[in-house]
Amino acid sequence: MSLLRRQFLHLAGGAVALPAVSPIAKAQTYPVKPVRMVVASAAGGGVDITARLIGQWLSDRLGQQFVIENRSGATGNIATEAVVRSPPDGYTLLMFSPTQILSVTLYAKLSFNFIRDIAPVAGIIDQPYVMLVNPSLPAKTIPEFIAYAKANPGHINMGSAGTGGINHLLGELFKAMTGVNMFHVPYRGGAPAMTDLLGGQIQVLFAGVPGAIEYIRAGGLRPLGVTTSIRSSALPDVPAVGEFVPGYDASVWYGLGAPRNTPTDIIEMLNKEINAALVYPELKARLADLGGVPMSMTAAEFNKFVAAETQKWAKVIRAANIKLD
Repeated sequence: MSLLRRQFLHLAGGAVALPAVSPIAKAQTYPVKPVRMVVASAAGGGVDITARLIGQWLSDRLGQQFVIENRSGATGNIATEAVVRSPPDGYTLLMFSPTQILSVTLYAKLSFNFIRDIAPVAGIIDQPYVMLVNPSLPAKTIPEFIAYAKANPGHINMGSAGTGGINHLLGELFKAMTGVNMFHVPYRGGAPAMTDLLGGQIQVLFAGVPGAIEYIRAGGLRPLGVTTSIRSSALPDVPAVGEFVPGYDASVWYGLGAPRNTPTDIIEMLNKEINAALVYPELKARLADLGGVPMSMTAAEFNKFVAAETQKWAKVIRAANIKLD
């Protein structure tokens, strides 16, 4: 059984014991039929697992099934467009990550605009990535890596899950803030990039903590730093990149959105229920297994957060001259 498969079964397997549906929830006029939650990835990844956990919570709390629909491809644009084109009635929702907001800048021609057409409902978890190197690289710390890269220009290959993806941009942000030169090697997904990092074909990769932690524990890969401003509870001995590169702070987060013009009372209800999930001990522990921390924002706060993230990554994309069409 593969490592990814074991992780999926551990995180998503089994039912979370949830509180019974409350009388207030039973009396609500929404939802009166199943709700479709569209996920822009295949089953088994972090965003899909998060969607299934939250979907189960909402199903049990609101008395209707929240059905997960996986629509991968086109860097999340297929899933986003499906939701944008749906009626704004609360029965089609989008589980999204930074991947979708990057499209605003990466693509010159889209039939929708994420910021205009998707109403943020609730942030769920915020999680770091980790900067990994092959152990054959002599650098054991961020300062040593920067010094080595500057002394050996053209010798550092940085992998990613694809051009314009979040781990590519994490590397571009690092390059911009440190002045190091790393040659970008895009792959068709994170798994082949990880394989080549283990084999030494590439020297550095910014990867999600859940997919990297077993390799770190086994000594197959060396973590230099986590990408958030503070250390991760999953890797407490690994420093934050920002401890050596002041101002470096980036993360991957998951949130729920709805078509624009979805009634405010529906958005507020969903926001309230999701925030309740984020403090429920058993579900909170499941989400912590993904290496993240709860976001717990109002819908208005999450809206401002998404706008700020969009502007932040737009600057990185433009500075690196990254284009996908």
